[in-house]
Amino acid sequence: MAYFDAASSAPLHPVARQALLASLDDGWADPARLYREGRKARMLLDAAREAAAEAVGCRADEVVFASSGTRAVHTGIAGALAGRRRVGRHLIVSAVEHSSVLHSADLHTSDGGTVTQVAVDRAGAVAPSAYAAALRPDSALACLQSANHEVGTVQPVAEVAEVCRAAGVPLLVDAAQSLGWGPVEGDWSLLTASAHKWGGPSGVGLLVVRKGVRFAAQGPAGERESGRVPGFENIPAIVAAVACLRAVRAEAARETVRLRELTARIRTRVPERVPDVEVVGDPERRLPGIVTFSCLYVDGETLLHELDREGFSVSSGSSCTSSTLTPSHVLKAMGVLSEGNVRVSLPPGTAEADVARFLEVLPGAVAGIRQKLGAPVPETAVRTEEVDEIVVDSLGKRCPIPVIELARVFGDVPVGGTVRVLSDDEAARLDIPAWCEMRGQEYVGEEPAERGTAYVVRRLS
Repeated sequence: MAYFDAASSAPLHPVARQALLASLDDGWADPARLYREGRKARMLLDAAREAAAEAVGCRADEVVFASSGTRAVHTGIAGALAGRRRVGRHLIVSAVEHSSVLHSADLHTSDGGTVTQVAVDRAGAVAPSAYAAALRPDSALACLQSANHEVGTVQPVAEVAEVCRAAGVPLLVDAAQSLGWGPVEGDWSLLTASAHKWGGPSGVGLLVVRKGVRFAAQGPAGERESGRVPGFENIPAIVAAVACLRAVRAEAARETVRLRELTARIRTRVPERVPDVEVVGDPERRLPGIVTFSCLYVDGETLLHELDREGFSVSSGSSCTSSTLTPSHVLKAMGVLSEGNVRVSLPPGTAEADVARFLEVLPGAVAGIRQKLGAPVPETAVRTEEVDEIVVDSLGKRCPIPVIELARVFGDVPVGGTVRVLSDDEAARLDIPAWCEMRGQEYVGEEPAERGTAYVVRRLS
């Protein structure tokens, strides 16, 4: 089985396993106690904190360990907002942040705060000028991921941090996807990360709060982790997480080159071998192991199952997967095709042969699904009977059926004619304009309808 979903959770690194087992004997006691067992536990915890600080590029007393990356994000955002409440209650986030950041933003809004979402371009990147424009006198905190978890685009953190620093607003960086590859550049104020993203054990998060940043921990006060994170530290897991971070950093230079070559191969060959595919994300400023593409006329959940049967574990941001009925917020913010979406995220050590076999298997899997769904093929796109406008009733139908039905009848209208697609599927708002861009046709826009929405497309060629 080829595991290609490292962006969700990387396989446990051998160093993490060794460190976890080795520290179980000495890391079980309360590190706050003065007797021998407590002192042993404290030494392990202190050493892990020092090593984590070195990897991040900060002071050891700026690092605390949380029970997960999500907990670190929630704690960091809540504490920073509370610490600067006298300044104001305005929070800035990008539209493609991890759900943990967006959930914190939603909570902040429900509590009376205000939130500005900064838009991204079609590659998924923010513009530093957009963050500068979003800053206000009452801005308490800005958040920006170091790299996107779904499409791999690396964000201009250093530039945004400079803009925020000039305005006196702290920047929290979610470095979950990138910290295993190297430290985050720039003059940021807070940082979060998650150990299972770089091959450490799950249940270990990292929160860094720079000295001088106003921070007021929320919830009941605790004595551990500088009073910022409550609960007993999982010392064996923390030791394993930090040992693993050092190990993957030592391998990063070699693996970066290797994985970039493999993902570049996927980015190039998938569109060559599979028609009607959109490869998304920045082609240059990107993480080494992530490549994402979307396939027209394909049910994303079915494609994932087909690839699973062929021995490949991948993930999807499609709206037609079992976990959601709406497209990924990341793909939606980018304005790219969401149907038939596949994210391939290669863990360190991925074999070249596995990537080669994936490229052999994928075309047949996509073609089989399209055939079952009755998707049009280029040879049947031109029709003889033409009318000026066709209305396609796709109400009650989910992706990718509305787009398939649009494509089937598009050849029946003359150049200048229109097709009006009636749909109540949220994904149509994203996928029909994406189809137009891929096909070189005009997306006129959407109009209200008695049920759902009418999406109007004009034939240009």
